[in-house]
Amino acid sequence: MRNILQEIIAHKRTEVDERRKMRGIDELERSPMFSRPVHSLRAFLKNPERTGIIAEFKRQSPSKGVINGTANVQEVTAAYARNGASGLSVLTDQQFFGGSMDDLQQARAVNNIPILRKDFVIDEYQIAEARAIGADVILLIAECLHKAEVARLAKYATNLGLEVLLEVHSAEQLEKITPDTALVGINNRDLTTFKVDIHRSMELLQQIPAEYSKVAESGMDDPATIITLKNAGFDGFLIGEHFMKADNPGSAFETFTRQLKALQAEQQPPHTGG
Repeated sequence: MRNILQEIIAHKRTEVDERRKMRGIDELERSPMFSRPVHSLRAFLKNPERTGIIAEFKRQSPSKGVINGTANVQEVTAAYARNGASGLSVLTDQQFFGGSMDDLQQARAVNNIPILRKDFVIDEYQIAEARAIGADVILLIAECLHKAEVARLAKYATNLGLEVLLEVHSAEQLEKITPDTALVGINNRDLTTFKVDIHRSMELLQQIPAEYSKVAESGMDDPATIITLKNAGFDGFLIGEHFMKADNPGSAFETFTRQLKALQAEQQPPHTGG
């Protein structure tokens, strides 16, 4: 069976080495965005004025091919933010997902909410890059990192002022959680086969210590699912493909959040005057 994740990581090692030769970390540290104050995704997820949704900008994927090749990153992400997204996720991997660091910089230019650099981080260099292009959060994927690597990279990110979302998709990977992985994401998609199982989130949730923010990832295309997961204890919901496959992702997000608010209103107990 083809292991897409192994292919991506092998390519990523070569890619990072090439970029490091072109621009060293010392140069990244001198970039204007490197010292900007960051937005806390944990805080935005807890803000009752927002939806808890981390809305993603993704052009393509290895499993689906091109999802949306014409969407404008500034228009889409601004619509996400305007309609209550708690954070943005921007793919920066070019080879497999058709993204770029420029996409994230474009999103940063028009948004004042947290942005996650969605990529396959295997090296401190990528974390310094994330800081330099205006990201607030980085993703570490437990499936492709040893426990010591997660600890080292998470510490480096935290020292730069960035938050860390550690993505897991099995109980065994929970041992890779460290004090520096403030957010723990449970991916409903198996990264070796890219198949989705929404029940994965519910099974793993109870095993994550209370002090970490919990994020459900992938396969959520129904507002009712968000309410179920929120009631179970999730703080955040990373959704990408569902919006990006629409002709107008920003409009699709607006419709989704309107439906979500209507369902939440139905769940509120009736107010009784005294």
